[in-house]
Amino acid sequence: MTSREIVQRTLAFRSPERIAMSLPPPYPDDFCFAGIGPDPAHPETDWRQVGPGRWERTDEWRNTWARLEGFSKGEVCRGSLEDWDRLDRIGLPDYSLPERYDGARRTFAASPDKFRVAFLPGFPFTIARYMRRMENFLMDVCAEPDRTARLLGMAEEQLHHAIRRLADAGADAVMFAEDWGTQDRLLVSPDLWRRMFRPGFDRLCRTAHERGLFVIMHSCGYIREAMDGMLEAGIDAFQFDQPELYGIDRLADEFGGRATFWCPVDIQKTLQTRDAAQIEAAARKMIERFSSCGGGFIAGYYGSNEAIGLEPQWQDIACRAFVKYGGGRT
Repeated sequence: MTSREIVQRTLAFRSPERIAMSLPPPYPDDFCFAGIGPDPAHPETDWRQVGPGRWERTDEWRNTWARLEGFSKGEVCRGSLEDWDRLDRIGLPDYSLPERYDGARRTFAASPDKFRVAFLPGFPFTIARYMRRMENFLMDVCAEPDRTARLLGMAEEQLHHAIRRLADAGADAVMFAEDWGTQDRLLVSPDLWRRMFRPGFDRLCRTAHERGLFVIMHSCGYIREAMDGMLEAGIDAFQFDQPELYGIDRLADEFGGRATFWCPVDIQKTLQTRDAAQIEAAARKMIERFSSCGGGFIAGYYGSNEAIGLEPQWQDIACRAFVKYGGGRT
């Protein structure tokens, strides 16, 4: 099987010959990734140091990001829509422009045997909460529901363009990041999620599936209260860096055969023990429990050891275990 076939079978629960993996060299990596090119009318800026211990950049949605060190992605410090009165005048990046997908097309064409994942800038929640900033947006969903719905719809319109263009460029899946949870609950009530945000999930996943794309969602925090609705809407795989927040057995028991889990060994609980035996056992357990339905597991790697204060050797132990118990070869 090619890497592409292995991932396709994993996501469809059709018994691949080994687990799918997204690991750094010298370990197996079944994936090819590409993003969306820049909008010439909304150029992003690179990180620039603006003071002692502070860096800033501006994204294509005209949000200003800040960070206090030189390696994290930072957070929005000034949203582009902090004044609702600007909603009718704000200019959005145009995701319908065909030239924005030339790079993805070239990247995917050069890797025909890999599973080709195209990155979206988020689903509407992420885009809107950056533009308004999180502390404002969580009040907006109750205090300004009509304006919030309009903003979500504006973001969704651009995402439909992106999904269709990425399918034309040769993607096998679209992937987006939306951090919906704290450590023990959703950021909004389950009822509010179903009323305000679930319809957008339904429509965007439908567009992706109509074009033959899988939909992969990254989320940090505990989102159990929305996971059934997300799966019903059409999410095919969850990329979780903290699977132990739920418990491996619970995820396997409740979602086995319905969801694929793409995970490293848990970055908060297990890797931080720096215990080789625990790390290897956790990798093996995820393979055995998540893959028991003929697929359903992708071995992952957390991309910034520095950000979690971890020496690379501990994830290397996890990688070796994924290969050892998952049927791969370096």
